[in-house]
Amino acid sequence: MASESSPLLAYRLLGEEGTALPLNGAGAPGGASARKLSTFLGVVVPTVLSMFSIVVFLRIGFVVGHAGLLQALAMLLVAYFILALTVLSVCAIATNGAVQGGGAYFMISRTLGPEVGGSIGLMFYLANVCGCAVSLLGLVESVLDVFGADATGPSGLRVLPQGYGWNLLYGSLLLGLVGGVCTLGAGLYARASFLTFLLVSGSLASVLISFVAVGPRDIPLTPRPGPNGSSLPPRFGHFTGFNSSTLKDNLGAGYAEDYTTGAMMNFASVFAVLFNGCTGIMAGANMSGELKDPSRAIPLGTIVAVAYTFFVYVLLFFLSSFTCDRTLLQEDYGFFRAISLWPPLVLIGIYATALSASMSSLIGASRILHALARDDLFGVILAPAKVVSRGGNPWAAVLYSWGLVQLVLLAGKLNTLAAVVTVFYLVAYAAVDLSCLSLEWASAPNFRPTFSLFSWHTCLLGVASCLLMMFLISPGAAGGSLLLMGLLAALLTARGGPSSWGYVSQALLFHQVSPGSWRGGGEMGGDQITPSLFGWSWCSRPGGAEQGCVFDPATSPSPHPCTQVRKYLLRLDVRKDHVKFWRPQLLLLVGNPRGALPLLRLANQLKKGGLYVLGHVTLGDLDSLPSDPVQPQYGAWLSLVDRAQVKAFVDLTLSPSVRQGAQHLLRISGLGGMKPNTLVLGFYDDAPPQDHFLTDPAFSEPADSTREGSSPALSTLFPPPRAPGSPRALSPQDYVATVADALKMNKNVVLARASGALPRERLSRGSGGTSQLHHVDVWPLNLLRPRGGPGYVDVCGLFLLQMATILGMVPAWHSARLRIFLCLGPREAPGAAEGRLRALLSQLRIRAEVQEVVWGEGAGAGEPEAEEEGDFVNSGRGDVEAEALARSANALVRAQQGRGTGGGPGGPEDGDTEGPTTALTFLYLPRPPADPARYPRYLALLETLTRDLGPTLLVHGVTPVTCTDL
Repeated sequence: MASESSPLLAYRLLGEEGTALPLNGAGAPGGASARKLSTFLGVVVPTVLSMFSIVVFLRIGFVVGHAGLLQALAMLLVAYFILALTVLSVCAIATNGAVQGGGAYFMISRTLGPEVGGSIGLMFYLANVCGCAVSLLGLVESVLDVFGADATGPSGLRVLPQGYGWNLLYGSLLLGLVGGVCTLGAGLYARASFLTFLLVSGSLASVLISFVAVGPRDIPLTPRPGPNGSSLPPRFGHFTGFNSSTLKDNLGAGYAEDYTTGAMMNFASVFAVLFNGCTGIMAGANMSGELKDPSRAIPLGTIVAVAYTFFVYVLLFFLSSFTCDRTLLQEDYGFFRAISLWPPLVLIGIYATALSASMSSLIGASRILHALARDDLFGVILAPAKVVSRGGNPWAAVLYSWGLVQLVLLAGKLNTLAAVVTVFYLVAYAAVDLSCLSLEWASAPNFRPTFSLFSWHTCLLGVASCLLMMFLISPGAAGGSLLLMGLLAALLTARGGPSSWGYVSQALLFHQVSPGSWRGGGEMGGDQITPSLFGWSWCSRPGGAEQGCVFDPATSPSPHPCTQVRKYLLRLDVRKDHVKFWRPQLLLLVGNPRGALPLLRLANQLKKGGLYVLGHVTLGDLDSLPSDPVQPQYGAWLSLVDRAQVKAFVDLTLSPSVRQGAQHLLRISGLGGMKPNTLVLGFYDDAPPQDHFLTDPAFSEPADSTREGSSPALSTLFPPPRAPGSPRALSPQDYVATVADALKMNKNVVLARASGALPRERLSRGSGGTSQLHHVDVWPLNLLRPRGGPGYVDVCGLFLLQMATILGMVPAWHSARLRIFLCLGPREAPGAAEGRLRALLSQLRIRAEVQEVVWGEGAGAGEPEAEEEGDFVNSGRGDVEAEALARSANALVRAQQGRGTGGGPGGPEDGDTEGPTTALTFLYLPRPPADPARYPRYLALLETLTRDLGPTLLVHGVTPVTCTDL
């Protein structure tokens, strides 16, 4: 675990010189030197060519001729709708962290774990291998249709010998050309793809121009054999030019026999052919290891490519329906040549698309194989694929893939391979959708992609659509692919894979059993468990009129809910915890809830679906008492949870002192993998406690006495607030000692001051809509140690940023603007620290305004830097000097609270009451001093630092909580 004072280098966010590292996984094998491709060359070009493939030239007539224009457009919309759902998931995952080599495999494996990711990654690799072979076989057939000795078309040249051996030779020669380009690296591949893109674009442009420029003509069709081998008279298709009668005839469906196979066509068979040609959306993502900025290039390039190909397909559908009769469309799938102003250019386009598709599949397969080998999921079998050149090119993986493609070419079964390839692609697409769905359902704070045009509904619909398409295209291949995936996953599970990637299953389990997914609160140690997401029946509340379980197995077919929760808790394994699925698990220590009601609700907003425990210490010694005084109190506290509408457990303890009771609660609260990691305390000051029960509508109105577990007089169950000047249950010494104890136990600490002054709408359960704008101010640097270094943000500072970001995810705080302040010395040039922080925020996917502020005279700018946190107490500085530093920091924060975005010095004292105000301030909480004798001075400095700041959270984090990787 990184030290809490470690610099950003521990997070791979800043280099040794303080410069921001690019968020592209440059630390991966291959390094940044291998990342050369732009969005256009690395994503748009290969994706467009893969989605066009040979279909755009040879299957437009097939689709429109059999399905008609209306059904063809419907098929295209459905196909692209399914693909768009997966594209949304790809964009979401790609913008949630650094994407390394491996594309879809990397996204799936880092989300669903090595077992599922490895099995689907291998299948996706085989799909690309087979896809390369299919493209090469299709290219060979296209060449032989024109130049083969047995060509039957009216314009065949008949110069190339044909046969199985000759076809294999042609395919092997073309594979050698493709493999040579890919072996020499991504740079040459990108240039070759761009050249191919130009050829294809030129060919398509000539076709589009030909639709307009060429006049009506009769086009001879391939002769069909008649009965008894006799020849039929020659037949002709008609290119009519733009004709409304032709369009009218082509609107409806006219399914007939496919002249190339003799099979009768229907909606499903035509749709399968169209969809087969559009499944190239991962071509750009497969190049993630060579992209300069994959997190930006993959979503942007993929969306552009999908939109461009969709537009071209729609345009070709309309032009073909307007100008070609149904006979021509159904009997000559390559009619583009016949109507072209220069037919050889169409041939060039056909060959270029097939060649580019094979190159894209081969280089994509090699990158997936290299990522699989680097992760060492399959052991020595894939070990040779780890070898790379000095520039990071995985040439060994290319040769490995080249050999497998050559084996596939020996089979030569084009139609069979095409169905298998498409099904394997769909398995990978479904897995990407499932990965995004899992991340969305897990609701971890670190899942905050910059691409937001998705939801769990789109992900779930994408999974279902891909599975449906698999069985529509080939039920046998679909069933076999799922069986293969299960066998591979079982193999990887038995072999054991890396556990450092994190398991989204653990996050889902936690989310399922945590109160954040329930509609109420409960007691950690009792029988009461509240309703959950699945609507199970639950046990009765302890302390109520009836004890025991009310679940009736005779009337409910579902398993007993307590059994389900127990199973989930047993499956939560703290050894599988990962920072990317971290979430706050809060223990809020409450003395009297009458004065802590706003803090109780604020903590409920900060938990982000995590564990939330209300803890209370009753002073006493069980040896001197006739019975346990704690148990009768649970009913009142649970009623409090219901009235306050927070999702929390209650944990009460009996102890001779509050400090010892807090230690007990920190150690034993929770169960299994659900243990508090953050202690929340109200601030220790001299402010008179307020009775919020008198002003809060939920407590001022009489309760419904018929409601189970509620009390008609909840206010009588808790004592009135402490009178000013009366003795306290906790001394200042023990208060600071409690903070120190929590830090020693590796717990994060949050101290909340003036939470009662929070705007009421910010603590509500609604959307928080208000006419007044508010700021949430974050000071991630230690203001009592201002010379810690410009731009320096340690673990504690990152924890502040994370907690402020989590609060902004709550609907009531959506409209609040996050502002982050950096302190500069008088001699420090502005801009450098701000640039580093903006780079950090970009990598953490945090949207916030960044403002630099300069320490003035007397603000500690010229004072010597303390060597350790808390040394402002342990050092030789006098009390007056430390107090002056705290007052200066306080004045600095207050001066910024009234400023608007980019505003001047006008705070509230300048009469600026129209602009946004600060609703909540996050401050860095320094560690308590090592000497307990200095605890009162430490507390006094915190009081001075936060005086008159309004609602303030002093935060100290000791564990890493942010992540820049997937």
